[in-house]
Amino acid sequence: MSQTTPMDSRTLPVGVFDSGIGGLSVLRHICVHLPSENLLYFADSGFAPYGGKPREVIVARSLGIAEFLLAQGAKALVVACNTATAASIKALRERYPTLPVVGVEPGLKPAAAISKTRKVGVLATERTLSSEKFRLLREQISADTDVEFLLQACKGLADQVEKGELNSPATLDLLNRYVTPLLQQGADTLVLGCTHYPFVQPAIENLARRVAPQPVSIVDTGEAVARQLGRQLDKHGLRRQESGTGILRAFTTGSRTTLARTFETLLHLHPEITAIHTETGI
Repeated sequence: MSQTTPMDSRTLPVGVFDSGIGGLSVLRHICVHLPSENLLYFADSGFAPYGGKPREVIVARSLGIAEFLLAQGAKALVVACNTATAASIKALRERYPTLPVVGVEPGLKPAAAISKTRKVGVLATERTLSSEKFRLLREQISADTDVEFLLQACKGLADQVEKGELNSPATLDLLNRYVTPLLQQGADTLVLGCTHYPFVQPAIENLARRVAPQPVSIVDTGEAVARQLGRQLDKHGLRRQESGTGILRAFTTGSRTTLARTFETLLHLHPEITAIHTETGI
């Protein structure tokens, strides 16, 4: 069997996965910052959302998806889901110690740096907010900056995004219920702690303009994740050198038609999409 050469390795794809379509908010930044990279996107929509599921279930799903993406030739992994990162990134790095694995986490540090009221609202899933990884990050940054983080679990919001309801009355009602109390408590900065939430950022901004007594900044870490991926690819000698746009392929455990429509609506992309069924073992 012939071995893969370093030159061949650079042309291999980067695997990106999320519980559903939320990771597209990260993928769009990867497409901008690393346009020549070949990409694989896995939407685990058949098992979404991850936010309310037990940690061991999320870890098992993440490891299974990682194995699938590596079988497709992935040279690196991006866990484009805050909940999956908090629950499983340690397990992924332990299983694949030589593989570049990039996760996402709420942007508490940049939020603390820009907040003038020293109060930052964090919108995330219950699973992310209750994780040990998040607790340690929050306590460290609070101690370093004297910023108060106001935590808000947003049950059901990721579901609304999955359904494509970015401005429906039900979605706007959830946003009002979750965001307004944070603004009324003096938060002048909001952290989007779930990769689904950037897709409702315009609705959040409209709400903030009506409710907040001061201008509100919103922190989304998608661009930072893309830049970190680039640094990891450079570190391991894996950045694709060819010019031009890379090839994007997608997989979903949910509806192929729904994912295709979401790619078109949100990113104006038309990747080849394969439906993955549970009998594959993922």
